[in-house]
Parts: sequence; C-alpha cells; structure tokens
Amino acid sequence: MLGTQGAKVVVNDIGGAVDGSGTSASPAQEVVDEIVANGGHAVVNSDDISSWDGAERLISQAVEEFGTLDVVINNAGILRDRMLTNMTEAEWDAVISVHLKGTFGPSRHAAAYWREKVKAGEQVDARIINTSSPSGIYGNVGQTNYGAAKAGIAAFTIIAAKELARYGVTVNAIAPAALTRMTENLGMGQADDMTKAMLSPRWIAPIVTWLASSESADVSGRVFDVTGQALSVSEGWHRGPTEKEPTDDPAQLGEIVRRLVAEARPNANMSGYDE
Repeated sequence: MLGTQGAKVVVNDIGGAVDGSGTSASPAQEVVDEIVANGGHAVVNSDDISSWDGAERLISQAVEEFGTLDVVINNAGILRDRMLTNMTEAEWDAVISVHLKGTFGPSRHAAAYWREKVKAGEQVDARIINTSSPSGIYGNVGQTNYGAAKAGIAAFTIIAAKELARYGVTVNAIAPAALTRMTENLGMGQADDMTKAMLSPRWIAPIVTWLASSESADVSGRVFDVTGQALSVSEGWHRGPTEKEPTDDPAQLGEIVRRLVAEARPNANMSGYDE
C-alpha cells in the first residue's frame, strides 16, 4: 500500500522463521517484486535490525538509494512463547532483542539523521511508526517476553514522540491483531472464512499508510489498536483512585489498598475491554 501511494520503500526482512531462526532473502524480495510490479519503487535490505550496525546500514541504505529518509516503520518480530516457569534466558533475550532493540536501533539512527538535517537548516516532516501488540498493552498468558517487549515499545513511542517533536518528527504505534504467519499457529489459522477476511492484514495497512503521510503531522505519541476492521485509540496508564491521607503503618494499609482496588477500573482483557 505504501508503494501504491507513491512511497519509495526499503523492505527489510532477514527471512527467518517465526521463532527467529534461519535467514532467507525471499520474503523481502517477494514484497519488492510486488511493489515494482505495481509500478512502485522498492529495494531489499536483509540486515539484522536487532544489531546496532545492521540498523545503521538499513537507514543509510534508504538515504543512499533514494536521497533522503521520511518514514521508518518498525515491524520486525518473532515469537518464543513459554510460561514464565519454563522460559529460558535465550527465549527471553531473543524476543527482547528483536522487538525492543530492533525498534530502538532504526529509530535512533533515523532520529540522528533528522536532527542533523534540522541543524543544517533543512525542514523535516518525518515519521516513526512502531508495532506494539494487544499482548503488550493488555497482557496475554504465555508471553511475558513478547508482552514486555511490546509494552516497552508503547512506552518508547510516547517518550520518543516528546523528544523528537522539536525536529519535526512524529512517533506513533499500532497494536494490531491480524491473521499472519506469526499468528496462524496460535489457533487463528483455524478460523472460518468470514473471520479470516475480517482479520486480514489489509485492515492494518491503511492506518500505517495514513500515519506515514503528511496528513498525520498533528498526531503523535499515540497507540492505535487495529483489530480486524475496528480502529481504536488505546488509552494508556492513568492515575486511578487515590488515598490522600496515607499511613506509614503497613498493618493499616491493607484496608486502604483493598478499597482502592475495588474502586479502580479492572485491567482490560485481550480485546481491550474490562474483564
């Protein structure tokens, strides 16, 4: 969709399996071929964006190929689901590295590029679009690694938006739910045809394309929940019921805490609504 709207695209994909193992240039090349076949401009990048140098090469390639950089979409991800009691250090580290560091690296190198342009007196109208998840902003059993990374990306988005506003850069995120290669083994692959149509990735592309456009210049620091055909703005943490006359006696604190919890809105379920 970006290609059909006139964007010149660097398609990054190491071509690994859902768990991050292996490499192949084929997935990125297939997307490039599709964009080119539709009259667009695109090139392949197969760098590992969870590495500092790989992320830098990705950003540099965009500038070298097309003369400038306007938009970074951070969408790399893997799954290594496991209950906390059984999760290994490697399963934790791999997911955090790809999702969280893989968002930081390209964003950081892009931000430095845009800052230098502003320092040189040029005007910047740029975008960073990150990929969070309902598993991160709402929470999902079996995904402490994935959920922690995705929650971190949501927080990263809000903070980066505040930092980069001075340079003409907006930062937003999506928290999508769709039937893809990553989710087909989570039971979604058994959905009926109507559900599959509703959960097609085609419903994710429009909000990303709009956020990448100049029309979105006044929207920053937001996370958009995109579930099938439903588009929502996710509302982050807010201070809830508060005790304004605290006690320093833990023996008396239990009653206060239970009252505050009873008055508080419950945590959302995976659909984003009260459980």
